Amino acid sequence: MEYNTVLLTRSEEDVKKAADIIKNGGVVGMPTETVYGLAANALDPKAVEKIFQAKGRPMDNPLIVHIADKADMEKLAEDIPDAAYKLAEKFWPGPLTMVLKKKSIVPDVTSGGLDTVGIRLPVHHTARELISECGVPVAAPSANLSGSPSPTAAEHVMNDMKGRIPAVVDGGMCPVGIESTVVCFEDGAVKILRPGFISGEDFTRAGFQVVYAKGITEELDAGEKPLSPGMKYKHYSPKANVTIVSGTLEQFTAYVKEHNGKNTYSMIFDDDILSFPYRYMTYGNTVQEQARMLFHVLREMDIVGAEQVFVRCPVTVGAGLAVYNRLLRAAAFEVVRL
Repeated sequence: MEYNTVLLTRSEEDVKKAADIIKNGGVVGMPTETVYGLAANALDPKAVEKIFQAKGRPMDNPLIVHIADKADMEKLAEDIPDAAYKLAEKFWPGPLTMVLKKKSIVPDVTSGGLDTVGIRLPVHHTARELISECGVPVAAPSANLSGSPSPTAAEHVMNDMKGRIPAVVDGGMCPVGIESTVVCFEDGAVKILRPGFISGEDFTRAGFQVVYAKGITEELDAGEKPLSPGMKYKHYSPKANVTIVSGTLEQFTAYVKEHNGKNTYSMIFDDDILSFPYRYMTYGNTVQEQARMLFHVLREMDIVGAEQVFVRCPVTVGAGLAVYNRLLRAAAFEVVRL
């Protein structure tokens, strides 16, 4: 079905229009602090299927369910460990998703066939307002075509989803810019399945033991079922071939010189521009800037027609691990270490 996709504002009237679409089994582009999501009633299998159809997303990739209140966690999950309540107290609302044993109310299509469900309480005011107005939890994966860079502005969603969904709510630019941290609980530890703005170091400082899933910096084995979105498939990628290059600026520059072509661009740090002589776009200096700018710049590479993109490797500590994780998938794990 083709829609005349409308762009709604964050006004109370427009939020109610968006909620009505969701309550009637439709899909809406929803802003959050991380990235824009495709929101549908998480408890309605037919509505959730429309998300997969709009994205062209593999059906074994689980969706994250967004709630409007901490108490809603108990409506969706059972056998909730104490650590989950402690994390919720410390980091919710915010860019944190917890994978918990699901109740039967959560359809299999929402959980990717798993017996668990990822739950998040966003901090974004418009997102919370919309979920509250719907009166149901909403499944909301990133509002992009599957595999392409995630959207951090309503314009990005309109570019990808025009004609595929009824409406997009414009909530402005996403302040975080990368998807939420996803965790589960294993032998008393917090296990990070997908890194995000809330880092392993943040959990450690809060008194939690932390372990990291294999899929963060390595590809999953063939047939291995992803426990979290963003673990299995090539993700976040522009049309260009992306290569991460790890080394000093001098080494990076020499490598680009050797491999520079007609439609080659580089993604460099802001401080690099005075001594980098080739075509480039910057994506910040700090990890916070890099997280916020990453997907925007990857989308810009499509606009300028880049065919090869060399990326200066970010730091891999704190939130930098999340930026590196997204780049690894955009690059299909192609890393050059100089």
